[in-house]
Amino acid sequence: MRIGAMIGADGTKSSIGEVIEIGREIEAAGLDHAWLANIFSYDAITALALMGQETSRIRLGTAVTPTFPRHPTAIAQQAMTVAASSDNRFTLGIGLSHKVVIEDMLGLSYEKPIRHMREYLEILMPLIKGETVNHEGDEYKVNGFALDIPGVESLPVVVAALGPQMLKLTAELADGTNTWMVGPKTMEDHIIPCFEASGNYSPEIVAGMPIVLTNNIDHARDSIGKSLAVYGQLPSYRAMLDREGADGPADIAIIGDENKLGGEIKRLESLGVTDFNAAIMDIEDGAYHRTLEFLGSLRP
Repeated sequence: MRIGAMIGADGTKSSIGEVIEIGREIEAAGLDHAWLANIFSYDAITALALMGQETSRIRLGTAVTPTFPRHPTAIAQQAMTVAASSDNRFTLGIGLSHKVVIEDMLGLSYEKPIRHMREYLEILMPLIKGETVNHEGDEYKVNGFALDIPGVESLPVVVAALGPQMLKLTAELADGTNTWMVGPKTMEDHIIPCFEASGNYSPEIVAGMPIVLTNNIDHARDSIGKSLAVYGQLPSYRAMLDREGADGPADIAIIGDENKLGGEIKRLESLGVTDFNAAIMDIEDGAYHRTLEFLGSLRP
């Protein structure tokens, strides 16, 4: 199982230079992947293109870029450019976002999210494989469009799929899923079985979870509960927390000493998770770097 770290799960308050430096620190720690959130701050794809120029080994991924504001041909072009410029180290993570953002804030229709994502992937996936797209749908109409971007040999696409219909669609058309607010019970009983039921036995399963190495358990739970409270209120994440039997984000966070963290990460690997995406919670002095160093020590 690959181990990565998330930047910006609780908001990106750093300068762009500091974000790039965090990516360099994640690489120096020995981790496999740096994931960047796309939440009312930097455009994650552009920021990762810059990070790719300052790193040499680590994979780079969006977690995740909303689809509705970006035409699939545009995001294909942007993602392929980053892949070409980073020696094929880029993973494109996409998602629907949420009704409150897409409909209430942006004024776009969120009425048919499954149809939207199906058509989006039907255009996006062929494009990144170098194929010409002709698509006549309800959401998009694309005629004779192709992209010629040399050097793109690998560009995985993972979808923030949580519900049964979206998981089935993702298993059919994409490379895997990028989850958030999903605990181990839900991963075992819901996420992975949906791929198996669709006949996809080798998807990329990215498990994004809050984590911190600390002995101050109560303080950590309280801090995480407050900083990530909004995720417990959004319907798609709320549904996952309810499946887990969790009151809020703090209940699925991995908090504790080295044995606790290592054991929970091993558990996820045993379930079939291919990528652990650590949202390191800096709840006290030294917590971030202490946790990052520990995660690095788990790598060969």
